[in-house]
Amino acid sequence: MILEIVSPEAKLFSGEVTSISLPGVDGHFQMLNNHAPIVSLLQKGLVKITAPSFNFSSESEELFTKVNDQNYTIAINSGTIEMKDNKVIVLAD
Repeated sequence: MILEIVSPEAKLFSGEVTSISLPGVDGHFQMLNNHAPIVSLLQKGLVKITAPSFNFSSESEELFTKVNDQNYTIAINSGTIEMKDNKVIVLAD
């Protein structure tokens, strides 16, 4: 699935991922390929991304924490997420 993480300042990440775990207002949840369409609010916490490879812009790479070669995290304060047709858009603050 395709993931885009966008902040008010810039696009932080865009690429193919295998899973994403998010801090929803009602608890953490994970999405995999072919997940049902969803729109949800996010709260302060870590967004965990799993992908075969990562390509960050030089400006946004410092915001991500490497867990291992296939996993990164990014801290957010709040946001929203939309998943539709295997494309996930995270609007993060």
